[in-house]
Amino acid sequence: MTTTLSDQPIAHNAKRLLWAGFLAILAAGIGFGVRGGILANWAKEFGFTGTQLGDIGGAGFTSFCFGIVIGGVIVDKIGYGKLVLAAFVFHIASALITFAAHEGQTQETAYKYLYWGTFVFGLANGTLEAVANPLVATLFPNNRTHYLNILHASWPAGMVVGGLIGWTLGAQEVSWKIQLGLFLIPTILYGVAFLGQSFPKSEAVEKGLKLGEMFKEVGILGGATIAFLFVLFFKDAMGLNPGVAWGIGGAILIAVGVITSFSIGSLLLFVLFITHALVGSVELGTDGWIQNITGNILTPEQGKQLFVFTSALMFILRFSAHFIESKLKISPIGLLLICSILGVVGLNLVSGITTFAGALLALGVYALGKTFFWPTMLAVVGDRFPRTGAIAMSIMGGIGMMSMGLIGSPGLGYAKDRFTAEHLKQVDSTVYEANKAQKESKFLFAESVYGLDGTKLSAAQSAKPEERTPEQKILSEASIAGDRKTLKADSFIPAAMALIYLLLLIYFKAIGGYKVIKITPEQASGGVAAPAP
Repeated sequence: MTTTLSDQPIAHNAKRLLWAGFLAILAAGIGFGVRGGILANWAKEFGFTGTQLGDIGGAGFTSFCFGIVIGGVIVDKIGYGKLVLAAFVFHIASALITFAAHEGQTQETAYKYLYWGTFVFGLANGTLEAVANPLVATLFPNNRTHYLNILHASWPAGMVVGGLIGWTLGAQEVSWKIQLGLFLIPTILYGVAFLGQSFPKSEAVEKGLKLGEMFKEVGILGGATIAFLFVLFFKDAMGLNPGVAWGIGGAILIAVGVITSFSIGSLLLFVLFITHALVGSVELGTDGWIQNITGNILTPEQGKQLFVFTSALMFILRFSAHFIESKLKISPIGLLLICSILGVVGLNLVSGITTFAGALLALGVYALGKTFFWPTMLAVVGDRFPRTGAIAMSIMGGIGMMSMGLIGSPGLGYAKDRFTAEHLKQVDSTVYEANKAQKESKFLFAESVYGLDGTKLSAAQSAKPEERTPEQKILSEASIAGDRKTLKADSFIPAAMALIYLLLLIYFKAIGGYKVIKITPEQASGGVAAPAP
């Protein structure tokens, strides 16, 4: 691996902008962490199924894609400051919409408020990352892996704070609205930190590349990836006619073709896009459910403690990326391969936990595995595709989040419903029929199933073990069995990622090693990229 690692930024206010971005993603992490802890509140208060909860959580990731993709395309044209202001407004609006849900409403009405409140929250987060990711990559061009990992250390830090909020305030039965509203504190802080700051331009903009030139390495292959995910969004999340959804997807693909003069795009970038869809599903999808799942297998209190533990571990580890890259001489691709293997092992270990101590070990392995996925993938795109400016990095972030929203979160919710239902049918079909949900659970092309009624399951889980009726005991055990099988199924995703990273490692070795690409004068005018010395 040949890289030049330096802490020298290209702007005098680089560190302030880095920490302003840190605060922005911190706000997103706190909101996400709190939401993970109040899923049980929403299930109990409104009677939602696992799939409905997964759909609400997923809304924040599909909308993230809109924010980051649209923001990534226009950020170099309108400037970072305007996007920060838009994100700030979206964050405030998301709180107001979510707080409109209250006890006494119909389930349908409450669902809409929570869904769209989460949607706008995700839109704010995506818009911010359209600013923060390319900004930090531009400010620290010689050490992107290190500083992008520092930037994204704020995500697990936010989840730690969010988990502590649920651990303390949730235990005191403080309103879920008060718990969620605390994310507005870092929202105000990042607004102040960004206020009045000057921003640098990306390397592509400095070299004078136009939008079409930045898009060429994304090309038809990258456009097809994002178009397919948008088809799923409009068809499944928005409920549009499939023909209309596919028409929108086709229009997106044609637009990309026109912008790029129908360039096929980079095969390597396409592979990274597909891989990041898997990253979004396994990292963020699992994060959205892990507190609920471990709390169900053990106790809700222990689930919150374990969530804080894994998030704190991730926060600490993300400051060590520089050591791994420079001292251990592990390339970004090598690091990603190791993390994938640890992810497979970790998820299988978590599926078999029976004690709190065992859970600490299992989740420690899982946390170590997932820590470097997201920021290191962004760094790889920044290193290898500087001609794309903010576009490729933003599209990849959008793909990861939309995959989480359309596949990861709903998929895990569906798996939980399906495996729980299958187990309960085998144990006692009469109990299943008496407690199954009225609304069926669906996921992509899989067979629809009827999960368990959220209100009835919550009542069984919240009752003390010695006070549970025989029926409640059966329901609780079925739910735990479903959770264990869900985690095992989830482990196949990092297994597929490990195979991809292994092939990429072989590819880079064949071409002389992983190198950072710099834009040469020839490339700026349409020539070929040159690796950094």
